[in-house]
Amino acid sequence: MKKMYVLIGNYGSGKTELAINFALRAAETGRTEILDLDMVNTYFRLTEPGIMTRMKEIRLVSPNFTNSSVETLSLPAEVQSAFAMDWDTVVFDVGGDAAGSTALGRYHQDFMELEEGQLEVLNVINIRRPLSGTVDRIIRIQNEMQVHSRLKITGMINNTNLSVATTEAELRDGYEIIKEVSERSGIPVAYTSGKKEFLDAFLAEGHDPKYIGTPVPIDVYMKRDWDSWVKTV
Repeated sequence: MKKMYVLIGNYGSGKTELAINFALRAAETGRTEILDLDMVNTYFRLTEPGIMTRMKEIRLVSPNFTNSSVETLSLPAEVQSAFAMDWDTVVFDVGGDAAGSTALGRYHQDFMELEEGQLEVLNVINIRRPLSGTVDRIIRIQNEMQVHSRLKITGMINNTNLSVATTEAELRDGYEIIKEVSERSGIPVAYTSGKKEFLDAFLAEGHDPKYIGTPVPIDVYMKRDWDSWVKTV
C-alpha cells in the first residue's frame, strides 16, 4: 500500500532535513518520490548541489523556478504523479506558512481519496525557533496550517535543535512544550527525531513514550552557510 508523508513546518524547523531522511530510508525498500512544495523558503532547497547525488534512487519534483533567479515559484504538473503513479512512498516537503499550506490545499480531493492509514500529515516542530517557542504559538500555527492546507494534522514531530550547538537538552525542552501542545490540542506526538547520539541520551532519561512517539535518528545532509562561520567563532 502506498504511504504518503506530508511534512509541514516553520522556517528552521528542519522539515527538509527530515524529508530527505524519510525518503532515503524509504528508498532502501521501495520506489520513492519526494516533492518540494515549499513555495516561500527558497534558501534551503532539496535541489542544492550535493544532495541529489545521495538521492539518485529517488524521484524529485520541485517548483519550476528552483535554483533560478526567479522568486515567484509555480507548481509543476508532475505533482499529480504522487497520486497517479505506483510509488511505495511519497514524501511532501511543504512550507508551514499560509502560502505553503495553501499550495498543498489544491490537492485536497486527491488526499481525500486515499485509504485509511495511507497518509500522515506531520507538523515538524523546533521550539528553538521564535515562531514555535511557546505552546500558544505552536497551537495557533497548527490551526492555521490545517485551515490553509485543508488537511488535518495527524501527528507532531519533536525535531528541536540548535544546529551544530544541539545537545539532548534541546529534545528534552521540546518534549515538555510539545507534550502540553498534545494535551491541549489532541494531536499526538508521532515521532521524535535527532542525531543518534543526542536521541539516545534523551531516550535514556525515561520520558513518557506517549509524548515521544517513534524515535527517528537522522543524518545531516543540508549544508548551511553559517556552519563554517560558527566554527570560527
